[in-house]
Amino acid sequence: MDTHQLKDYFESTTGHGVLATADAQGLLNQAVFARPHVMADGTVAFIMSHRRTHQNLQENPHAAYLFLESAPGYQGKRLYLTKVREEQDTELLYSLRRRTYPQEKEKLAGPRFLVFFRLDQILPLIGLGPSAT
Repeated sequence: MDTHQLKDYFESTTGHGVLATADAQGLLNQAVFARPHVMADGTVAFIMSHRRTHQNLQENPHAAYLFLESAPGYQGKRLYLTKVREEQDTELLYSLRRRTYPQEKEKLAGPRFLVFFRLDQILPLIGLGPSAT
């Protein structure tokens, strides 16, 4: 699956996602995350606050994202990722957001990070299927 197909997939498919990370000692964390933003350079990006997921990515750049489609059966994607860079509270971050929040809630939430990942592998939700890269 190329980047253009992946971008179309995440723009047109609804579902639920979970991003898994681990700290430097290998202690795992899983968090519910929206669909990733597929960027023109082939990276995927997630918007996040400075919580456990973001903290783990400061210590260990590897992550896995599981996306379960809102459809009968078990359809979706598994993305294996490596962090390549991040930016904090940028115009790009705010332009990508799919939801808006009241300004007073924004101030309480603290900084936001747009974290970019290299796609190491794409697999279907179950098995190795034809989308393995």
